[in-house]
Amino acid sequence: QVQLVESGGGLVQAGGSLRLSCAASGNIFKSSAMGWYRQAPGKQRELVARITSGGSTNYADSVKGRFTISRDNAKNTVYLQMNSLKSEDTAVYYCNLNPDITTLVYWGQGTQVTVSS
Repeated sequence: QVQLVESGGGLVQAGGSLRLSCAASGNIFKSSAMGWYRQAPGKQRELVARITSGGSTNYADSVKGRFTISRDNAKNTVYLQMNSLKSEDTAVYYCNLNPDITTLVYWGQGTQVTVSS
């Protein structure tokens, strides 16, 4: 069973930065794609950024140029560096793990990011 634990959320002023971390248990991290999603109140969960096991990345248009996803396979951890934060980035941010060889998806519990304007 895979467990994902997010950290790094909090309250920040508009224009500020935060770095989210997601640590995964188990031994399938390096052969899995990792994603960051977010869900704002009253809205559907949406993809923010994703990184494959090979290191390819993709981003939502709304965060391109401001957010960077990265991974450290030695630490079983994926990061989301968020710069130039806007009030519309306020949401609960979730990490997910998708092993390359299956369609299974594992989710973390989420971490709140609040950007004050």
